[in-house]
Amino acid sequence: MAISKMLAGVMQYVSEAFLRIFGPTDDAYPIIGVQPFTGEPYKKSAADTW
Repeated sequence: MAISKMLAGVMQYVSEAFLRIFGPTDDAYPIIGVQPFTGEPYKKSAADTW
């Protein structure tokens, strides 16, 4: 009886992992597209002086 419970637990663990990996994504990221760069450009001379 203990072996069958252990085997059922292992199978459930593996199947849940499989479904999580290959299932549909559950990310809630907004669909906003590519954003333009609004920061300051890198200047090597200013970065080396500190």
